[in-house]
Amino acid sequence: MKTLLEIFLFLFMSLNSWASEVKTIEVHAKKMNSQVKNYIILPEGYQTNDKSYPVLYLLHGFGDTYKKWVDATTIEQLADQHQLIVVCPDAGRSWYFDSPIDPKSQYESYITQDLIPYLDKNFRTKADRGNRALCGLSMGGHGSMYLALRHKDLFSIAVPLSGGLDIRPFPNNWKLKKYLGDINNHPENWEKNTVLELAKNLKDGELAISVDCGSEDFFVGLNRNFKKLLNDKKIKFSYQEHPGAHNWSYWQKAIVRQLPFIMENFEKK
Repeated sequence: MKTLLEIFLFLFMSLNSWASEVKTIEVHAKKMNSQVKNYIILPEGYQTNDKSYPVLYLLHGFGDTYKKWVDATTIEQLADQHQLIVVCPDAGRSWYFDSPIDPKSQYESYITQDLIPYLDKNFRTKADRGNRALCGLSMGGHGSMYLALRHKDLFSIAVPLSGGLDIRPFPNNWKLKKYLGDINNHPENWEKNTVLELAKNLKDGELAISVDCGSEDFFVGLNRNFKKLLNDKKIKFSYQEHPGAHNWSYWQKAIVRQLPFIMENFEKK
């Protein structure tokens, strides 16, 4: 007869053999000539079947690292629940564009030219735009919308959370000047790297977009401006505001809210 301890250990091992797996992977960034760390979350069942999975690229905010989404939320359980691969790249304080000034900050090229091909080669991803989504918070909210707008051939879904969707009102904040130059001397760098400007060329149906921001967030005005732009262009999208500020309490709820939208918009191939 098994003891209670043996039963407990059996159940513990059984449950954990099916749980999501978080791995740290290093991928070479060619333009920066450096190794970049990333978390990849493989959902329950990945190790025991041979099927391929859609991928969510989940971007961190300013001052955080690739580890923060795992440390601060239940994203591992959500990857299990929704059966998708989640990738959290490190992007320093870059705002996810290729800096025209700093050759060591080329994270747009890293994600689109290095990370995606590496993952599609080494993991069972559904390697097409219809099964790649971007989501991120704050700086990563900007990054998710920015990368989707500039690489519609790679991504089909963009979900910015509390996104800094227009960087131009903040010429002296968040190291932006380091990467873009002074806004008075290099206004073109700021214009071509801000989401609100890029979205002026968007057409209805090119991306599935869901915007989520707290009503007390200091970026809420930017998100409302983005909403107005898309409405004026008659682009279908989802927009949500909920009570809350610029913090992890809001973002944990937001990612839970937004994952059904992401899953609904993946192509079922």
